[in-house]
Amino acid sequence: MNLPTSQTFSLEAEMSVIGSVLYEPEIIDEVVPQLEERDFYHAVHRHIWSGILKLYRINKPIDIITLTEQLNQQGVLEEIGGVTYLSNLAGSVPSTANTNYYCSIVKSKALHRRGVEVADKIKFLSEQKEFDDDETFLNEIEAEAAKIRPKVSGNIKHIKESRYDYLEYLLEKDNFIFTGFTGFDKWIGGLGRGWLYILAARPSVGKTAKALQIAQGIASQGVGNVLFFSQEMNRNQLINRMIASKTGISANRIRRKELEIEEYGIVEEAYKTLEKLPLFIEDASNISISYVRSTARQIRRQHGELAAIIVDYLTIMNIPHIPGQTRSQAVGEVTRTAKKIAMELNVPFIMLAQLSREGAGTEPKLEHLRDSGEIEQDADIVEFLWHDPNDFHPNGKVIQSFIAKGRDVGINKFRYLFQGWIQKFEEIEEV
Repeated sequence: MNLPTSQTFSLEAEMSVIGSVLYEPEIIDEVVPQLEERDFYHAVHRHIWSGILKLYRINKPIDIITLTEQLNQQGVLEEIGGVTYLSNLAGSVPSTANTNYYCSIVKSKALHRRGVEVADKIKFLSEQKEFDDDETFLNEIEAEAAKIRPKVSGNIKHIKESRYDYLEYLLEKDNFIFTGFTGFDKWIGGLGRGWLYILAARPSVGKTAKALQIAQGIASQGVGNVLFFSQEMNRNQLINRMIASKTGISANRIRRKELEIEEYGIVEEAYKTLEKLPLFIEDASNISISYVRSTARQIRRQHGELAAIIVDYLTIMNIPHIPGQTRSQAVGEVTRTAKKIAMELNVPFIMLAQLSREGAGTEPKLEHLRDSGEIEQDADIVEFLWHDPNDFHPNGKVIQSFIAKGRDVGINKFRYLFQGWIQKFEEIEEV
């Protein structure tokens, strides 16, 4: 057996990963998907990571106290150096900013280490073991080589094997998510879990107002928590809009705090209604898609299942660029990740987006999505909101809704009355 080298393990990186998790447990959602127990070279670190994974999988908090208890139950606490070693690990990490980099080192070293181990096994099979035929020999070699790769769930089946699963699926009650817009929900049957929904418009058409209304509509159904990430408006501004929509009091008057005495009571009652909803608002600017994923996992772990994730809006996010990559390609990476998050967390992911100037004043097309890249390819639903200057209504501004892409549902058009002063959309029934 070849002796391990610096190419096949890094104790410093392993210590930094575990120390980072103990120092700032909130990062666990980012770290767990990256590493397997076998990726750690040191037996002590494998034991510790095994304990961390057990706590994570049963949704228990992860800290030195809970991990100490878990390792004690596993009978390895003294073997790993006890509480003293865990405390030293947590105290050795000044910051978690480089944790993903440490993870990549541990993973890469583990792959090289498994490569060495498999090479030794293949050498033994080639020189020492006899086989009935060459095909058997090749099969064993391929099986050994496959062990290098990270483990996957392995869910491939022949279609015949899926027959009873499919028939059972047909009998299951659908868990589609309704938006609260009756006509749209009746047509689409509800948003599917795992969908990426792009809601795009030019500025001042009301996409944020509609997204807030959808958020409240979903949250009111009792099917899970709704996360709303706002990068343009702070939390109080968003609440102003929701209060205006509920009370009929002008959003501008609420903003300016020009309320009559009795209106303060009305606002407070409306707020009491809002606070009963499982609705979480993040108002940080320049967020990344990885931050959205991490926060969503954390909320799910702490508060239960999710019903929707809403991000306002795509092109002002923190979008990293790889050298040689165009802006459009970088945006496409974000939407692909958003789709993966929707699938992973089993929620509709609603992402707001901007339309280019060419999409103003006329019915937009998919190519009018700003920095569109592969957005339309990743999305299950693409809805455009736009204002037709020739369409009038005495009670407000008419906003046209065009479902330009609907995977499995087709395309459609709707008309809404947008009362901007109270930030409220109402469906206009066609006659």
